Amino acid sequence: MYKPFGMIPALPTPMKEDNSIDFEGLKQLIEHLIDGGMNCLLVGGSTGEYSLMSMEERKEVIKFVCETSNGRLPVMAGTGCHRTEDTIELTQYAAEVGADCALVINPYYMTTSRQGIIDHFKAVAKNSSIGIVIYHYPDATGVELDPELIHEISQIDGIVGIKNTADGQHTSKLIALTKDNPNFAVLTGFEHLILPTLAIGGHGAVGVVHNLAPTKLAKLYDLIVNENNLKEATKLNLELLELYNAIEDETIPGTVKAGLEVLGLSGGPSRLPLVPASEDYKSKITSILSELGERKLQQH
Repeated sequence: MYKPFGMIPALPTPMKEDNSIDFEGLKQLIEHLIDGGMNCLLVGGSTGEYSLMSMEERKEVIKFVCETSNGRLPVMAGTGCHRTEDTIELTQYAAEVGADCALVINPYYMTTSRQGIIDHFKAVAKNSSIGIVIYHYPDATGVELDPELIHEISQIDGIVGIKNTADGQHTSKLIALTKDNPNFAVLTGFEHLILPTLAIGGHGAVGVVHNLAPTKLAKLYDLIVNENNLKEATKLNLELLELYNAIEDETIPGTVKAGLEVLGLSGGPSRLPLVPASEDYKSKITSILSELGERKLQQH
């Protein structure tokens, strides 16, 4: 069963002016990320505006990314839904169209007990033929899973990792608890924690800046994990800090879509209630990407 690792961009979904999905733009983005040395593609995560899509659209986007990647990179499909049954159905669909694992957010709107959370992940994993990655994002859900609870869920058959969008101390405790489990990957969901997470034994990072500077993020991973060169990695990470900070200056995915347009890729609007980046922000992200040497791409 595939266990995710490395640098995993959370794909935004390029949109046309009428808010329909720009599949041609999505195809160009996928090629850009494959060329940039990424390790896996996350489709249908928060940045991809999954929560503002119909179930049919979610399926279309997952299928399109799997077909476009065509085995060149593994695909992680965001399949979390409020209902356990819907999560299972979408995960099974993702497996059928070629996804390698599924990202499943913990129950949050109708909050449940610790046992309810465990039972939810057990049911999804049991009914899925691909590995399940826990999506832990307490800032967004208002539900924090403590490291001990995640450790318990990590021992369920078919649970292969976590996107842990939580603070460094939480991630550090989680790595300590799960380090002896060869089937479980700890991935940070915060760009600022990529370097420390990898340095203390984490397996990778899911993030949005990966879309804008994939070769640099791939290099950062390589320096830490393969070359054991923390000095050079720290230097590169310092160069990227301004980009990490800027991506959260305004509403995501408006910020990353503005960055994609600077690179000559499709971004387009976001669906309400999300808003596009301001003109001031567009100037700022243009200048940051230019300083990093990220320029307009040659189209495929």
